[in-house]
Amino acid sequence: MLEHPWQKSSYCGQGESCVHVARTAKTIHLTESSDPTRAILSAHPETFTTLLRALKKNRT
Repeated sequence: MLEHPWQKSSYCGQGESCVHVARTAKTIHLTESSDPTRAILSAHPETFTTLLRALKKNRT
């Protein structure tokens, strides 16, 4: 895992699988707590913002 502080999603309940986010100066990192490979998705902050806006816009 990265040496940056990870924040758990505010939508995550107690004991559930959760998305964790860490930010560096130039990158946003995401990981899933239940992923056994501990894979990390990294994105530029502007790209991450675009993703969040698209997800919020297309909620069902």
